[in-house]
Amino acid sequence: MSSSTEKNKVCVVIPVYNEVEYLDELIQKITPQVSKIICVDDGSTDGSHQLLDAKSEVELITNSQNYGKGFSLKVGLLKAIDSNCDSIITLDADLQHVPELIPEFVIALKKYDVVVGNRLHSLKGMPLQRIVSNKLTSWLLSKKVGIKIKDSQCGYRAFRIDIVKEILPIETGFEAETEMLIKLASNNLTIGFVDIPTIYNDNESKMKPMAAIFGFLKVLLKKQ
Repeated sequence: MSSSTEKNKVCVVIPVYNEVEYLDELIQKITPQVSKIICVDDGSTDGSHQLLDAKSEVELITNSQNYGKGFSLKVGLLKAIDSNCDSIITLDADLQHVPELIPEFVIALKKYDVVVGNRLHSLKGMPLQRIVSNKLTSWLLSKKVGIKIKDSQCGYRAFRIDIVKEILPIETGFEAETEMLIKLASNNLTIGFVDIPTIYNDNESKMKPMAAIFGFLKVLLKKQ
């Protein structure tokens, strides 16, 4: 980050569900780059809540049960809107999104309303089923909104804080991230992309394939 002034304009929102083994490292890497960290614990049962609750640098919001990623994102984004920041970064809690790239998202946000991470610039290390899923959903979404969407499923994103209320999701699952892109296009907002590495660790994906496909199609076919 080029200056402390820029640092103080950035708020990070992290949905968390059973990610205790990654949280220490994640928070340590994020803290020097931003002024505010909001974590939304979505009913974790592995100690994630207790770990985050003990960190003074984190503002913790606790869902009463596991409602879904979209629900947690909305809760966190609404809280971030009330901060004194100019931009919001969302990223996953499992270290599959590199925190060191936050400055690149912030820089790109000077030209766009929303910036999304793009993993599809390099397919090395991405499982075949993920390649097919990501490419197909990105192509279908691009056709629907009339904008080139390079990676529809990436949750590593940056938002200008003044436009967030216009694109808040209604959906509570993973499909909420698709819904937000559709709302972005409907509101004639601009979107940019930052190439990010594809990282898969030993953490089991929380996404259930059939539910995710159904959710994506429901949002895609919904009239705006």
